Amino acid sequence: MKKFALVSIISILALTGCTNVKAPNVEKKITWEHAGNLPAQKGFEINKGVAGVLCGVLEDKYVVVGGGANFPFEPTAVGGAKKTYSDIYLLEANGSKLTTVDHINWENEIGYGSSVTTKDGVYYVGGSTNPDGDNDILLVKVVEGKLKVEKVGDLPFTLQNGGVAEKDGKLYVFAGKQNGAGTNKFWSYDLTTKEAVELAPVPGADVRTQPVGQILNGELYVFSGGSSVAYTDGYKYNFEKNEWTKVADVALDGKDICLLGANSIKLNETEMMVIGGFNKQVWNDANHYLGTLKGKQLAEYKAQYFGADPYEFNWNKNILVYNSTKNEWRTLGEIPFDAPWGEGLAVIGDKVYSINGEIKPGVRTNRMFTGTILKK
Repeated sequence: MKKFALVSIISILALTGCTNVKAPNVEKKITWEHAGNLPAQKGFEINKGVAGVLCGVLEDKYVVVGGGANFPFEPTAVGGAKKTYSDIYLLEANGSKLTTVDHINWENEIGYGSSVTTKDGVYYVGGSTNPDGDNDILLVKVVEGKLKVEKVGDLPFTLQNGGVAEKDGKLYVFAGKQNGAGTNKFWSYDLTTKEAVELAPVPGADVRTQPVGQILNGELYVFSGGSSVAYTDGYKYNFEKNEWTKVADVALDGKDICLLGANSIKLNETEMMVIGGFNKQVWNDANHYLGTLKGKQLAEYKAQYFGADPYEFNWNKNILVYNSTKNEWRTLGEIPFDAPWGEGLAVIGDKVYSINGEIKPGVRTNRMFTGTILKK
């Protein structure tokens, strides 16, 4: 146990079931370019990158990204304080580049809430350091080329690290931390009547934070996430029956892949794409050792854990696509940059935008990337 790093950071990378395995039947290719960098947040000279952001698409030409958190003063390894931001950016998509055309500050700092793109704009649910704003439902729109943010409702609970989808004028909020506690609870929120109704909970675990989910073929699909241990399971929800059904686990060639902390986008009515995801074994070990070691052993573990390079954490680099009709996963290859956790992810046409995110525990990237999907 004293030599934790040799076991939990190095050996596990070769042994874990959450390894990166390429499927042989890649149907499309995706090429990546640097898309630019976000301007500095208010009061700072540079933007060091953030994780846990608001993100979505407006008017099929803009990407909105905002909030999130980082450690701007001292690294988390030495007890640095986390900072959450109120900055929201409107980025115009010009081919492979993202250009900032508006930058505002919301009245609250926001981070680790849930975003969904709709015909009305981008809804952002929960996720605020202000206790009075941690259950807010915000709507982000563009009005005459400028950002407009308004509060349109309140959840009956606070929310962090959960998921949200929209269907027929209702928001569907699943799992995460509700009222500060991890849960599998599932709710609908009617945007017209402002009524919240608790529905059948997400199966598989009583606590499920940081899952991914999209509505495909008229049903809600939810995958992975975790608690003190990581999950790779998947379920779909039938809105008419208020029932969940088991679907394929997240896997390639029989090897499980965890998506805890990843982000997803809807490609079409039957497919979703996922980028990122913590390594299952490293996550499980870290939670175990950080919760059980004491004194010198704990200090040594933290030094080696937080001091490891990004690649040593073996986060998922596969560009994963789930097909709901076939109930199967495939890969479009690997991202050519560090696997992100909590990044902004958006799609406009054949362009996929990956914005910032954490690249190892406590460390963010300030880069933005554009992926171009090339069909055969």
